[in-house]
Amino acid sequence: MTNLALTIPGLMSYGVTNMTNILTQFWQAKSSKLICLYISTMMAALSGSAGAIPIQAISTAQLDTALAQSNRPKSLTFTASTDQRFFFFNDTRTEDNRRKPVSVYGIRAGFLFPANHNRPALQGGRSASFKAGAGFYFVNQRLDRDGLLPNTSESITRHLRIATVYYERYLLRRKAFEVSMPIEFGYGHSRYEINDEQAKKYEIARGIFLPLGLGVSAAYQFPTIRWLRPLHWFGLNVLTGYRFILKKDIPESQINYTGLYLSVGPSFFLENLTADIKYWRQKRKKKQ
Repeated sequence: MTNLALTIPGLMSYGVTNMTNILTQFWQAKSSKLICLYISTMMAALSGSAGAIPIQAISTAQLDTALAQSNRPKSLTFTASTDQRFFFFNDTRTEDNRRKPVSVYGIRAGFLFPANHNRPALQGGRSASFKAGAGFYFVNQRLDRDGLLPNTSESITRHLRIATVYYERYLLRRKAFEVSMPIEFGYGHSRYEINDEQAKKYEIARGIFLPLGLGVSAAYQFPTIRWLRPLHWFGLNVLTGYRFILKKDIPESQINYTGLYLSVGPSFFLENLTADIKYWRQKRKKKQ
């Protein structure tokens, strides 16, 4: 990186073309720091003699840095969505010993975090480098498989409640399409009941388990139509990954939640809704 000592004779010898490039970058940056630095530079140059006193230089790299800082978003954006998944538990299988999907329902909410540096893969859409937050999921499943729990031969029903925290980094983001990699860690509570109305004791076991999940998600947002803006609040989402159990809820049982998970279906983008509400408010203020 080369710094230029600007003097009155130096300005003339530097060349019109190079000076035009510097002034153009300065105008695009619109940074208050550059404005102050530029004014002090010109005042020092005008107050100097023909021999001129050397003053602090402005390099191209400094201008580019200021430009990036002025265009960088600084605020978080709230986001939330429903989340239905299909879990493939190792203890839930068909008669031919194939894993059978179990419906899991949940919701998650968090914030979109702006990028701290330029990432070419993230262009268009809401400006964000990653999102992070928390979620909650629940499962109510009937199991007719014998021997899952010790000393139990009856069919049972399990109730799972899982609270999670997640970090989801965007790998690619365009105006309508995005690819991300979510990492989740959870705290789960399980409860098992006997499916027998004549039994005096329904609950036979309960425990705590710790799941860890890693996956890949791809989402498509419907385009914005001028006369139907709510359309881009919705889209399609595909999520797949693998879930590891760091701690089993009932170690002496055959119950195992390790396995694949999959989600395919419609998606709701809350951040697009809030952006439209802000847009409509600003439009109404201009009319007033």
